[in-house]
Amino acid sequence: MERAFHTRFWLIFTAVLVGLLYLLAPVLTPFLAAALLAYLGDPLIDRLEARKISRSWAVTLVFGAILLGLLLLLLLLIPLSAHQFKALVHKLPAYLDWFQTSVVPWLSDALGLDPTLFELNRLRDRLLAYAREIGDLATGLLESLRASSTVVFAWIANLVLVPVVTFYLLRDWDELVTWIRELLPRSIEPTVSELARESDGVIGAFLRGQFIVMAALGIMYSVGLAIIGLEFSLLIGMLAGLVSFVPYLGLIVGILAASIAALLQFHSFLSLIPVLIVFGVGQFISDFFLTPALVGDRIGLHPVAVMFAVLAGGHLFGFFGILLALPVAAVIAVVLRHAHDEYLNSRLYQG
Repeated sequence: MERAFHTRFWLIFTAVLVGLLYLLAPVLTPFLAAALLAYLGDPLIDRLEARKISRSWAVTLVFGAILLGLLLLLLLLIPLSAHQFKALVHKLPAYLDWFQTSVVPWLSDALGLDPTLFELNRLRDRLLAYAREIGDLATGLLESLRASSTVVFAWIANLVLVPVVTFYLLRDWDELVTWIRELLPRSIEPTVSELARESDGVIGAFLRGQFIVMAALGIMYSVGLAIIGLEFSLLIGMLAGLVSFVPYLGLIVGILAASIAALLQFHSFLSLIPVLIVFGVGQFISDFFLTPALVGDRIGLHPVAVMFAVLAGGHLFGFFGILLALPVAAVIAVVLRHAHDEYLNSRLYQG
């Protein structure tokens, strides 16, 4: 009877928690982003404390480094990417004209395809209209700000909220962990603590290593594509690095995008060779040096499971779900491994 009550209680508690997360996902997004930054920064604070630096000074140093990194990202990377995106939109009509006049006739002669299948005039006209709108971006942005002051206020509030919450979480992280552990029922506290320690090892090692690998791949791809003269090297390189958290997805996306850009820019299939070399070298460095040293097989999830977790999280909870997808998937993987071990030792399995 008591076991049934406990089971019913935890099922109801879990259902209520998931329901609240679903309803409050837009509000919780900045708090989750702050918690993620605090989680990644706490081990460094612990190391500084081990060197006889006070918690307050350690938090100040780590928080300053995180804030400086985010500011550099906003001030340098985003404007450059936006500039390349604007240039891409302006040049797309010319690229489509070349495709229509050069590639379509070849496809028609070589493969016997109907040329009307590749009628791109309407798409070109729409892209030209879109390019004109981007050219007048400042006016449109001001009008948008006036028309949606509530959205702008919420965006600014989130921008301020993330660093503030990050600072307080960094300062009180150990106390929060202790408080949560003390709230656990004593009968399950050892098991939950063991699962939490294993999950922390999996999530922490994976996230910290994967972020470094993603940044390194983005930089290598961008620099390599710039060396071979590709116009949109930063945009394509950073996109490939960003989606590389799923194994080989960044490689596939990067090769496809860079190959299309190279064909449209150089009008030669020989231009694909340098693109393949850039991504081949980058993937070689990632597979044999970066990933084994920084990530390894820490998360224990199949690449398809990683992709499913991200898509499912985004579908259910939006951007909040994307942030939460991999940590939750890692915890589920840890729980399933323990459940698998328990099953192998159970009477049900052994008969």
